[in-house]
Amino acid sequence: MRLPRLAKPLFVFTLGILAVHCGRKGDPIPRPRAPARAPEVRMTGMRTVTVTLPTRDIQGSVLVGVDQLRVIYLPLGLARPTPEEVFSRGQVVLDRRRPDLPDPGGTVVLDLHALHRPAGWLTVVAVRVGEVPGEPSAVLPWLDPAL
Repeated sequence: MRLPRLAKPLFVFTLGILAVHCGRKGDPIPRPRAPARAPEVRMTGMRTVTVTLPTRDIQGSVLVGVDQLRVIYLPLGLARPTPEEVFSRGQVVLDRRRPDLPDPGGTVVLDLHALHRPAGWLTVVAVRVGEVPGEPSAVLPWLDPAL
Protein backbone atom coordinates (compact mmCIF):
# COMPACT_ATOMS: atom_id res chain seq x y z
CA MET A 1 0.00 0.00 0.00
CA ARG A 2 1.29 3.37 -0.94
CA LEU A 3 0.72 6.52 1.16
CA PRO A 4 -0.06 9.76 -0.61
CA ARG A 5 2.70 12.36 -0.82
CA LEU A 6 1.21 14.70 1.85
CA ALA A 7 0.67 11.90 4.36
CA LYS A 8 4.38 10.99 4.72
CA PRO A 9 5.59 14.44 5.84
CA LEU A 10 2.55 14.80 8.11
CA PHE A 11 3.26 11.38 9.65
CA VAL A 12 6.94 12.25 10.26
CA PHE A 13 5.99 15.64 11.74
CA THR A 14 3.47 13.99 14.12
CA LEU A 15 6.06 11.44 15.28
CA GLY A 16 8.55 14.25 15.87
CA ILE A 17 6.07 16.21 17.99
CA LEU A 18 5.20 13.11 20.02
CA ALA A 19 8.86 12.27 20.60
CA VAL A 20 9.64 15.79 21.83
CA HIS A 21 6.67 15.96 24.20
CA CYS A 22 7.05 12.53 25.78
CA GLY A 23 9.68 13.64 28.33
CA ARG A 24 9.11 14.54 31.98
CA LYS A 25 6.95 17.54 32.58
CA GLY A 26 7.62 20.33 35.07
CA ASP A 27 10.60 21.39 37.11
CA PRO A 28 13.11 18.76 38.20
CA ILE A 29 12.62 17.44 41.71
CA PRO A 30 15.59 18.34 43.92
CA ARG A 31 17.22 15.50 45.79
CA PRO A 32 16.47 15.43 49.50
CA ARG A 33 19.07 17.05 51.70
CA ALA A 34 21.02 14.68 53.91
CA PRO A 35 21.60 15.72 57.52
CA ALA A 36 24.99 17.15 58.43
CA ARG A 37 27.49 15.21 60.48
CA ALA A 38 28.00 16.13 64.12
CA PRO A 39 30.03 19.30 64.74
CA GLU A 40 33.13 19.11 66.93
CA VAL A 41 32.60 20.97 70.22
CA ARG A 42 34.77 21.73 73.23
CA MET A 43 34.54 23.97 76.25
CA THR A 44 37.18 26.70 76.03
CA GLY A 45 36.11 28.45 79.23
CA MET A 46 33.47 28.25 81.92
CA ARG A 47 30.87 29.86 79.65
CA THR A 48 32.29 29.58 76.12
CA VAL A 49 32.02 26.74 73.63
CA THR A 50 34.12 26.44 70.46
CA VAL A 51 32.29 24.71 67.60
CA THR A 52 33.93 23.46 64.40
CA LEU A 53 31.31 23.06 61.68
CA PRO A 54 31.15 19.76 59.77
CA THR A 55 32.41 19.55 56.18
CA ARG A 56 30.37 16.51 55.09
CA ASP A 57 26.85 15.16 55.46
CA ILE A 58 26.03 11.70 56.81
CA GLN A 59 26.18 10.20 53.30
CA GLY A 60 29.74 11.47 52.83
CA SER A 61 28.93 14.19 50.30
CA VAL A 62 30.54 17.62 50.61
CA LEU A 63 28.42 19.95 52.72
CA VAL A 64 27.64 23.20 50.94
CA GLY A 65 26.54 25.17 53.97
CA VAL A 66 24.93 25.23 57.37
CA ASP A 67 21.92 27.49 57.91
CA GLN A 68 21.98 27.58 61.70
CA LEU A 69 23.52 26.17 64.88
CA ARG A 70 21.31 25.18 67.81
CA VAL A 71 22.54 24.70 71.37
CA ILE A 72 20.22 22.31 73.19
CA TYR A 73 20.02 22.06 76.99
CA LEU A 74 18.74 19.18 79.15
CA PRO A 75 18.52 19.42 82.97
CA LEU A 76 20.70 17.19 85.09
CA GLY A 77 19.47 13.61 85.47
CA LEU A 78 20.73 10.48 87.17
CA ALA A 79 23.07 9.42 84.35
CA ARG A 80 24.91 11.08 81.50
CA PRO A 81 22.50 11.17 78.54
CA THR A 82 23.36 10.25 74.98
CA PRO A 83 23.46 13.05 72.38
CA GLU A 84 20.22 11.72 70.86
CA GLU A 85 18.43 11.94 74.24
CA VAL A 86 19.49 15.56 74.71
CA PHE A 87 18.40 16.34 71.14
CA SER A 88 14.98 14.69 71.49
CA ARG A 89 14.07 15.79 75.06
CA GLY A 90 16.02 19.04 75.50
CA GLN A 91 15.12 22.61 74.67
CA VAL A 92 16.86 25.06 72.36
CA VAL A 93 18.62 27.74 74.42
CA LEU A 94 20.72 29.41 71.72
CA ASP A 95 20.13 29.68 67.98
CA ARG A 96 22.83 31.16 65.72
CA ARG A 97 21.89 31.76 62.06
CA ARG A 98 23.51 32.86 58.86
CA PRO A 99 25.26 35.25 58.05
CA ASP A 100 26.95 34.97 61.47
CA LEU A 101 28.21 31.46 60.70
CA PRO A 102 31.43 30.57 58.87
CA ASP A 103 31.65 28.16 55.95
CA PRO A 104 31.78 24.39 56.62
CA GLY A 105 34.98 23.48 58.43
CA GLY A 106 35.15 26.92 60.05
CA THR A 107 35.16 27.59 63.77
CA VAL A 108 32.71 29.70 65.75
CA VAL A 109 32.89 30.63 69.45
CA LEU A 110 29.56 30.65 71.29
CA ASP A 111 29.29 32.83 74.40
CA LEU A 112 26.90 31.28 76.92
CA HIS A 113 27.17 33.89 79.68
CA ALA A 114 23.50 34.81 79.25
CA LEU A 115 22.40 31.19 79.79
CA HIS A 116 21.00 31.08 83.33
CA ARG A 117 20.10 27.42 83.79
CA PRO A 118 20.79 24.94 86.58
CA ALA A 119 23.33 22.16 86.09
CA GLY A 120 22.65 19.97 83.08
CA TRP A 121 23.90 18.88 79.68
CA LEU A 122 24.49 20.68 76.38
CA THR A 123 24.76 19.50 72.79
CA VAL A 124 25.13 21.40 69.51
CA VAL A 125 23.29 20.57 66.27
CA ALA A 126 24.04 21.92 62.78
CA VAL A 127 20.85 22.58 60.79
CA ARG A 128 20.80 22.72 56.99
CA VAL A 129 18.47 24.81 54.83
CA GLY A 130 14.94 23.43 54.96
CA GLU A 131 15.09 22.76 58.73
CA VAL A 132 17.06 19.52 58.29
CA PRO A 133 18.81 18.93 61.64
CA GLY A 134 22.08 17.05 61.59
CA GLU A 135 23.60 14.67 64.08
CA PRO A 136 24.03 16.08 67.61
CA SER A 137 27.54 16.70 68.92
CA ALA A 138 29.09 15.12 71.97
CA VAL A 139 27.38 15.95 75.26
CA LEU A 140 29.02 18.69 77.32
CA PRO A 141 28.38 19.26 81.04
CA TRP A 142 26.80 22.57 82.04
CA LEU A 143 27.57 23.73 85.57
CA ASP A 144 25.45 25.92 87.80
CA PRO A 145 26.26 29.59 87.02
CA ALA A 146 26.36 30.37 90.77
CA LEU A 147 29.59 28.33 91.16
